[in-house]
Amino acid sequence: ALILTIFGLVMVLSATMATSGEGGPFQTVMRQAMFAILGVPLMFVFSRLPVLFWKRISWIALGLAQAFQLLVFTGLGYDFDGNRNWISIAGVQAQPSEFLKLAFALWLGYVLYRKHTLLGLWRHVFIPVVPVSIMVIGSVLAGKDLGTAMILVLILLGALFFSGVKLRVFIIPVVAAAVVVAVLALTSANRMARITSFLNPNCIDEYYDGCYQPLHGIWGLASGGVLGLGLGNSREKYAWLPAASHDYIFAIVGEELGLIGCIVVLALFTLFAVGAFHVIRKTHDPFIRIAAGGITVWIVGQALINIGVVLRVFPVLGVPLPFMSQGGTSLVSVLMACGVLLAFARTLPTSAPVTAPTRR
Repeated sequence: ALILTIFGLVMVLSATMATSGEGGPFQTVMRQAMFAILGVPLMFVFSRLPVLFWKRISWIALGLAQAFQLLVFTGLGYDFDGNRNWISIAGVQAQPSEFLKLAFALWLGYVLYRKHTLLGLWRHVFIPVVPVSIMVIGSVLAGKDLGTAMILVLILLGALFFSGVKLRVFIIPVVAAAVVVAVLALTSANRMARITSFLNPNCIDEYYDGCYQPLHGIWGLASGGVLGLGLGNSREKYAWLPAASHDYIFAIVGEELGLIGCIVVLALFTLFAVGAFHVIRKTHDPFIRIAAGGITVWIVGQALINIGVVLRVFPVLGVPLPFMSQGGTSLVSVLMACGVLLAFARTLPTSAPVTAPTRR
């Protein structure tokens, strides 16, 4: 997590120093570094808190995060790229739904843990998981942020999977989520344009429309080759790639550091996943297994979706690359989530030391 955070700061600096404006080349990265300075100590503080604290705080955390999310519909909220999922307080911008992800994972872990002996009965899974999940995900969808809503659905599915519910109970939310996504996509001209440009085999025909950013992302990756153009030598960051430091930071990694740099990023996320799944596999506490499963699916799944969008495996969904994309709220939330995982890891049973046999 720390290596990815430092790597992300370096790439944000490289992607923004040429277009930062009047504030100078270091303006954007200094702002991102401030959030890293806030998030890293929080991660270590969270790692020292007992598991009992996370169980007791789950309902409160979800309530506070939900109230924070609802601020986007007040005078503090504002629209960006057609989504109303941000607020601005005293000049500081924040995306409340990022904190909602962690609170949702903890809440699901606690509720499913309390009912783990009753999960064979569908009504005990339905109440209160389904109504609260609809409220949480619906508050994000109300702001038209389908990408974040899909990550929340992944957290829900991850928690249900690691709770051990029966397959038929697990399939119901999968089918429901697929239907909702299909309806939302078909009823939005902007989303349909993204999907049609993604499915278009000759995307260059829509260069000035839905294919502009995806094409420049692919061109950035392609021009990097194996070794890259060198750190700081990206061409796409000169206003050719609109979201160079946000959703398409992986394209800048590929352009400047080449295939080697991309493999390093993938290897770091793989190591993160291995460590997180070690916690899930080794623990004897159902709460830890479920909450850690939701957090792991969130961070690793979001990384795979972001990288898949850059590679044109998925249509543009607008989700950041954890740890690395520009965005203070996203960085702080994933570092806090890492702190929770570390707190869970501290409870894992340790094997007894091997002692030499005594001679008689």
